[in-house]
Amino acid sequence: MTAKQILVVDDEPGITRLCERLLKRAGFSVATQTDPLAAVEYAQQEPIDLLLVDIRMPGMSGFDLLSRVRELQPDAAILVMTGFGTVEMAVQAMRQGVDGLILKPFEKTDELVQSVTQVLSDSQKKRDVARSLAIRPLFDISETLLAETRLEPLLDLILNAVTGSLRCDFAALLQGGEEQAGLIVVTERGRALSLDKRTPAILEKVEVGGLPLLVNASGPGETGLQQEVRQAGLSSMMITPLSRQKFHGLLAVARRAGEAPFREVDWEMFLLLTRQAAVAMENARLYAELRTYVRQVEDSQQALVRAEKMAAVGRMTASIAHEVSNPLQAVQNCLHLAARPEAPDLKRQEYLDMAQIELDRLMQTVQRMLDIFRPSGSNPERIDIASMLRRVIGLLSSQLDERGIRVSAGISSRLPPILVVGDQIQQVFINLVLNAYDAMPQGGELRINARLAREMVEIVFHDSGPGVPAGDRTRIFEPFYSRKEQGTGLGLSISYGIVVAHGGSLDLLYDRGPGACFRVLLPAKRENNP
Repeated sequence: MTAKQILVVDDEPGITRLCERLLKRAGFSVATQTDPLAAVEYAQQEPIDLLLVDIRMPGMSGFDLLSRVRELQPDAAILVMTGFGTVEMAVQAMRQGVDGLILKPFEKTDELVQSVTQVLSDSQKKRDVARSLAIRPLFDISETLLAETRLEPLLDLILNAVTGSLRCDFAALLQGGEEQAGLIVVTERGRALSLDKRTPAILEKVEVGGLPLLVNASGPGETGLQQEVRQAGLSSMMITPLSRQKFHGLLAVARRAGEAPFREVDWEMFLLLTRQAAVAMENARLYAELRTYVRQVEDSQQALVRAEKMAAVGRMTASIAHEVSNPLQAVQNCLHLAARPEAPDLKRQEYLDMAQIELDRLMQTVQRMLDIFRPSGSNPERIDIASMLRRVIGLLSSQLDERGIRVSAGISSRLPPILVVGDQIQQVFINLVLNAYDAMPQGGELRINARLAREMVEIVFHDSGPGVPAGDRTRIFEPFYSRKEQGTGLGLSISYGIVVAHGGSLDLLYDRGPGACFRVLLPAKRENNP
C-alpha cells in the first residue's frame, strides 16, 4: 500500500522537523514547508492526502492557506494545530470544514500520530459515503445504455449520462486510429478543446500513453497541461481511452472556469461510466453485425427459395412434356392422315375419331395436372391421401419409366381422409419422388407404401439408390445443405417444415436396408373424430 502523503506547514522549523520525524516513524510520507506561499506552490504540483497546518503564521493565516489548498485538492483532509486554542477558533475551524484540531505542544509523542490517523480515517469514510451515493445511479445508467442497440442514439445517451452524472457542460467522444491522422470528434456537448489545427497535448498524452488523466487548472499535475486547460477556459478536465474491437478513441469531460474542479469521487465515477460505455458500444456493434448478417441470410434464403422453385418448375416441366407430347403427336398424325384427299370418308372418320380420343386423353392429363398444381390456399381440407399418391405417381410415371425406374405402390385401402393443406402435402410427395429419381440415374426401384399406424398415416418412400452417407444423416434436413451439384439444399428442408407444421414428422430411416428411405407421418383425422 502506498504511504499517505502529508504536507506539514508551520513557520517554526522545529515544529515541522518534529512532525516530520514522528509521522515518518509511523509510516507516512511527509513534506514540510515553513512558507505558506511555498506550500501553495507545492500543492499545485504534488497530490497530498492531508494538510497539517498551523493557524497563526506571518504573511498568510492557516485558514487562508487551507482554503487555497481546498481549491487545489478538494479531497485532501485538513488537520489544524495551534498553541492558542479557543472556542472562537474551534468554531471558525468547523465553519472552514476542518477535519480535526490539535493543540501544541503535543502532550504525548503519539498524540500527533493518533490525530493524523483518525482524521485520515474519517476523511476516507466521508469519501466512501460520497462515492456510494454517486455510484448508486450508475445501475440505472448501465441499464439504459445496454438497452440501446443502435449506435447513434447510444452515443447521445453516453454523453447525456456523463454530463448529468458529473455535472459538467463539456463532453466529447473522439475517435482515432492507424488509418487516420489525429483525432476526429464523433459527437460532443459544447466544445472544450479545438481540434481544427492540431491535436491538443492533453489529448495526445492520453492517446499515446493509453492511461486516463485528470488535470485541474490550478493543479496538481504537469504545468504545461494545466496551462492548456486554463487557456481553454476550463477549470478541470478528465480524459480516458475508450477502446473496444473496431473502435479506438477517447472520452473527455470538462468543467468551465470558475466551477469546482473534479474530485476523486468524480474521477471514479468517470472511469466506471467509461467502462459501461465501452461495453454498451461493443454490444451495439455486435447487434449491428447481427442485423446485417440476418438480412444477408434472409436475402440468400429468398434467392435460394426462388432458385429451388425454378428448379422444381423445370423438373416438373419435363414431366409435363412427357405426358403431353405423346397424345399431341397422335393427334397431329391423325389429322394429317384425315386431310389426305385420297382417304375414303370411312377412313377419314376413323382418323378423326382417333384424334378425338387422343384429345380427350390429353384433356384428362391436363386436368389431372391442374388438380395437382392448382394452389388450394392455406385452409386445411379433408384429403384422400391414397388418391393423391396415385395422382403423383401417374404424373411422374413417364419420367420415371424413361430412366428405367420401377415404381411399386403398396397403399392401404383403410387410410382415412386426413385434414391437410392439399397442395403443400403434394409438394412434399413430389419432392420425395423426384429426389429418388435423381438418386437413381441408371434406373432402379422406388417403393411407396402407405398405411395407418395407430393415430398416424405413415407414407414411406424407399429407393434402391446409393443411400445417404452416414456423415450426412444428421444434416440432411438442414437448409442449404445438399450433395447435388446443382442442388440448393432447400427441398428436404421445406418439406420438413411443411410436415412439421401439419403436426407430423419427416424422418430418414437408415436401418431399412440399401438405398434411402424417407418416412412421412401425418395425424389421422377420422370423420367421426375430427
